[in-house]
Amino acid sequence: MSLYDAVSDLPLTVEGHERTRRERDTSSDFTRVSTTFELSGAGETGRGEDVTYDTPDHDALAEADPAFAAFEGEWTFEEFSAALDDVDLFPEPPERETAHHYRRWAVESAALDLACKQAGRTLGEVLDREYDSLRFIISTRLGDAGFDRIEQLLDVNPEAEFKLDPTDDWDADLVERLADTGRVRVLDLKGLYEGTQVDMTPDPDLYRLVVEGLPDAVVEDPRLTDDTRPVFDGHEDRVSWDYPITGVESVEDLPFEPDWLNIKPSRFGTVESLFDTLEYAAERDIALYGGGQFELGVGRDQIQALAALFYPDGPNDVAPGGYNDPEPSPDLPTSPLDPPVGFGVR
Repeated sequence: MSLYDAVSDLPLTVEGHERTRRERDTSSDFTRVSTTFELSGAGETGRGEDVTYDTPDHDALAEADPAFAAFEGEWTFEEFSAALDDVDLFPEPPERETAHHYRRWAVESAALDLACKQAGRTLGEVLDREYDSLRFIISTRLGDAGFDRIEQLLDVNPEAEFKLDPTDDWDADLVERLADTGRVRVLDLKGLYEGTQVDMTPDPDLYRLVVEGLPDAVVEDPRLTDDTRPVFDGHEDRVSWDYPITGVESVEDLPFEPDWLNIKPSRFGTVESLFDTLEYAAERDIALYGGGQFELGVGRDQIQALAALFYPDGPNDVAPGGYNDPEPSPDLPTSPLDPPVGFGVR
């Protein structure tokens, strides 16, 4: 039985729904806004978080008539997902096309949460898988703080491991100090984003500096050009992909067969697409790790739960949300987390 087959026939009763808007300042110098969808029925409530990045998309949703999108009915989970194909989840056209997947995932994850609760089971029990203790690393931009940001986080958590975003102001001295920590696990080059605050121009000198200076780190989302491709000769097994990964077809379209993938569930839109991709990766021994998107609520619990079920030992960028604060609290949890359960929890 496939992963999706295990959840597709779960009965689902939706009697009502609500939405809650949240916002919070982050260590990456932007205010994160998200919307939680709550689907209720049979005395239970399922939740999912819309991590669409553009604030106007959330504002339009908050101002819309609550009934502009209807989810009520008696379904199986598969029937509910199919019905969403005909539901317009945006009262106004979104700022970016990626928002369609993010909001669809919010509703589907809420429905999956509700279906598990109505069945009286966790997602792990439905899939016949165990939740393991979860390793996490901390994702941060150094910004103007430079290496001081690393020291700040190591003061909070001396065993911290990091996912970092190299930027044009990185130099050999900084890379050497980072290497000396022995704590850098992933480098996110952000070479494939366009039209966002985190766009990075593909720079062969920067790529070479970090690939050679931090030889044990996985290198995520390079933009491969005639100038940058030679940097990765012999390092292909360190390259990981995140931004383009939205399903099996997107993996097959990569420039070479991957050894690593960053799994951000909301990028897939549907539970079926996510589960199909997890199975595809397992069949090909592709190493996986989870990615976060500054979730403010239940979305963080759910990406942690999925990581605990499928890739608990990976360099998971799913740290508790407090690590995204400009001034992290000294009493934050450390890695590994106790086995988290993010779907079907009463």
